[in-house]
Amino acid sequence: MLSAEDNDLMCRVGPGTPMGDLLRRYWTPALLVSEAPTPDGDPVRVRLLGEDLVAFRDTDGKVGLIQENCPHRGASLWFGRNEECGLRCPYHGWKFDRDGNCVDMPSEPPQSVFKDKVKITSYPTHESGGVVWTYMGPREQMTPFRDFGTETLAPEHVSATKLHTTCNWVQAMEGNLDTSHISWLHQFQAVPDIPDDGSDKPGYPSNPQSWKFWLHDRAPRLEIEDTWYGFKYVGVRTTPNGHKHVRMSAFCFPYITAIATVPWGCRLGIFVPIDDENCWRYSITTREVINPRDIGGPNLFSVSPFKFGRAEVNGNGIIPREYTAENDYGIDRDHQRDFSFSGVAEFVSQDLMVTESMGPIYDRTQERLGTSDKAIIRMRRQLIAAAKKVREGGEAPAVAGDLDYRSIRSAEKILDTDEDWRILGTNEDPTVIEMDVDGIRDRDPLPSAGT
Repeated sequence: MLSAEDNDLMCRVGPGTPMGDLLRRYWTPALLVSEAPTPDGDPVRVRLLGEDLVAFRDTDGKVGLIQENCPHRGASLWFGRNEECGLRCPYHGWKFDRDGNCVDMPSEPPQSVFKDKVKITSYPTHESGGVVWTYMGPREQMTPFRDFGTETLAPEHVSATKLHTTCNWVQAMEGNLDTSHISWLHQFQAVPDIPDDGSDKPGYPSNPQSWKFWLHDRAPRLEIEDTWYGFKYVGVRTTPNGHKHVRMSAFCFPYITAIATVPWGCRLGIFVPIDDENCWRYSITTREVINPRDIGGPNLFSVSPFKFGRAEVNGNGIIPREYTAENDYGIDRDHQRDFSFSGVAEFVSQDLMVTESMGPIYDRTQERLGTSDKAIIRMRRQLIAAAKKVREGGEAPAVAGDLDYRSIRSAEKILDTDEDWRILGTNEDPTVIEMDVDGIRDRDPLPSAGT
């Protein structure tokens, strides 16, 4: 459990809070590129880290992110006119460019220089991987943009979604660092009927067989290794044939996860605080991965009965919420008895049901944590320590521009005798060398076909 003081420190993200100060040292997703697609298009409301902002793509095609309220009398600039490289307040015509400068003040006399003294809060932006990122920290301490691979991602491979979640960001992220719950919350009655395809042996199993492993061993043993970016950990299970199966996921400061997948993965889940009690769950592709041998076979969900939101299937856009607390996440008690463990039809809504039902900010002094919670405990300790370090004048972890962010991957495999899980998903992993064409620094060119 956490003390009330540490729980408050970890969850509160507004200006001036220790965790808010830490998060503002990183380039943070502000909105999807698809939300502001065209120059002089409609402004977009953005609430981020407890601040109310407005985004707009100006005439030059650049995205501005400025405070929502006009400094004149407080009208919302979201209602303003996006025209001629600026957003004009509808109340008296004051106009602001993407850097927050007041460039026109037509309600004042022509000879007035008052506009030159007015400047509003603005944040720099950077577009990468279908996301508009922003830096909200001290300008003199602005950190480089962290390239997880999206800077060179071809447009046809861009995939970015976001989903609104009505609970604290850490609370939501903890579900992605809980490898044991897939053996319970996401199980369904037909798992034992999945045909045995012979992949329960050392090496990479098929995705469908993973469901059977998770059901067979529902109390994984956790092992954790601290890294320069946070940590990676595995849930160790014994397969029906007696082999050692590992699911390896990673946590990267301050709100990024990479979830275990066969053979390895580089898609990121990013839990961005809207405020203390709401967050966006972003999911982004960082680069194209080639898999000519079709390792893993059919998609994990090709054998599951669960639904997905349309934007999630298409890979881009805001995922609508069909199942919410207001309709009890669509729980079907008959299905819960006879069809699936949760009784909730949509896969992600199963996670939302449990994390949101804790309340907006769970009182963690009431928790009773077990061995399956080791990764969550580690993440909390790292976040709290980092926030305290920054508050005391230290540097935030994992912000330097020369760090190899593309090396952050997840993995899943049945290990051979004496095989070390810590090699999985690294630049030394033979499968990574084979498949991650754009993810390894300074690599020698791969041989062309037939050589």
